[in-house]
Amino acid sequence: MLTIRKLKKTLGGRTLFEEADMQINYGERVALVGPNGAGKSTLFSLILKRDEADSGSIERDEWTMIGHLAQEGESTGEETVLDVATGRVGELHALERQLKELEDAGQTDLPEYSEASFKHAALSDTKVEAKAKKILGGLGYKQEDFDRKAKELSGGWVMRAHLARLLVMEPDLLLLDEPTNHLDLVSLLWLQNYLKTYPGAVLLISHDRQFMDEIIETVYEIAEGRLHSYSGNYTAFLEEREARYERQNAAYKNQQKEIADLREFYDRFRQVASKASQAMSKLKQIERMDLIEKPVPPRKPFRFQIPQPPRGGQRAVILEGIHMAYPTSHGERKIYEGLDLTIERGERTVLVGPNGAGKSTLLKILAGLLEFQKGKRIEGPNAKIGYFSQHRAATLDPNKSILDEVKAANGELSENDARGILGSFLFRKDDIFKKTSVLSGGEKTRLNLVKFLVNPPNLLLMDEPTTHLDIHTVESLILALANYEGTLVFISHDVHFIKKLATKVLHVNSGTVTPHLGTYDDFLERIGGLDNERAALTA
Repeated sequence: MLTIRKLKKTLGGRTLFEEADMQINYGERVALVGPNGAGKSTLFSLILKRDEADSGSIERDEWTMIGHLAQEGESTGEETVLDVATGRVGELHALERQLKELEDAGQTDLPEYSEASFKHAALSDTKVEAKAKKILGGLGYKQEDFDRKAKELSGGWVMRAHLARLLVMEPDLLLLDEPTNHLDLVSLLWLQNYLKTYPGAVLLISHDRQFMDEIIETVYEIAEGRLHSYSGNYTAFLEEREARYERQNAAYKNQQKEIADLREFYDRFRQVASKASQAMSKLKQIERMDLIEKPVPPRKPFRFQIPQPPRGGQRAVILEGIHMAYPTSHGERKIYEGLDLTIERGERTVLVGPNGAGKSTLLKILAGLLEFQKGKRIEGPNAKIGYFSQHRAATLDPNKSILDEVKAANGELSENDARGILGSFLFRKDDIFKKTSVLSGGEKTRLNLVKFLVNPPNLLLMDEPTTHLDIHTVESLILALANYEGTLVFISHDVHFIKKLATKVLHVNSGTVTPHLGTYDDFLERIGGLDNERAALTA
């Protein structure tokens, strides 16, 4: 289906690929991995012929249709969500325009060939629309959202509509660049199950290792300008990559020892007449060797010790009889009525449940950021509360540099320690002197996350903290939070992140918050969700 041979691409004076090869077959599910800036999205652009390689070739079967989901969605005009999902630019709408033009010209009789075409297109469009509605529902849209203008929605919801459109199209090769970034857990699980039976091939860039483990059967890693192939899912790739490194490193060390022994013999006996020729043969033996390059060890998550917060009370925050409703055009939409909840010190609690159940609302109530109609919110003694959302750009001083922001968050932090932590969150070298005003949304999110880690509160409330982080940075965050001695309440669509951290689950659905002590796997087993996780979360 797709063959890449001896690809070379240089960007900004840096060689991303050289002698890179890749083969994707029909129906294959492939992950493309590598550190931030390695060239993953650039490779997508080359495959899509939006960019040109310096040399090499990218060949695909001429009848292969490729669909691409970028990290940022295309702008929308007056299209509704359903328009975006169905791609209403085809035969039916061309015929609708033709019909209107005829009517405007005073012609009431539609030509027979056009009438037949119109009926055929209408039938096809009805099928496409039914499929689009089913997919939109799986991605979290409600039926009343289908006719809303897409431009009225957040960027994340527009991305879901574009993803739905690709799945409706069913291209032979689906290129997905971080498709889970804008999904909640339930929608992610739906997409995960959908892609398992997708009829075409999938080439995926993702920071979600559990998602890749469930779907992927081949991994290509971009490393040192090459594309290295591994069979199996992401976990299998990590194991095989480590084993491959150990083999290569052992071979390198053995050869270096052999070279050292040969050179020692040469240096020792080259001036000895009876052994000079033998010594010279040792030198020639070195020259004839195919030298093994010293392998680069696999990148490891950055480990850093975050400062421990001041000790809070046994009960970090208490909610009593909370009534929370949002006004609507038809009265009010009740989210919670008579909610009682206690968050205990030291708990690591994840909020799970269907989209719109009130998880983010609950997190904001716990943070004291949202007014409710009835009830009490009581903070525990010595409470120091921090709320981390995906939208915190306003908290940054546009005139400060990245480094200044971090040092201001913790005045006792040395510049070397600040540089180390910033480096693990992808702010490297001179990047740390950039003003925050020029940062992208993802960079601002990462910077705010660093500010939390260098001066953490004793109650940390986090809404989707892994969005915009690469897979190694997610691991660094997990390691940091694993050593955090405060109380953590979070929402995440990253199942690996949840499994590594959560010691308690709050299942939020239909105004009810049900606590489950234990890990996420314990929760799934208790509610019978091992076979159908998504169904269990929405039950």
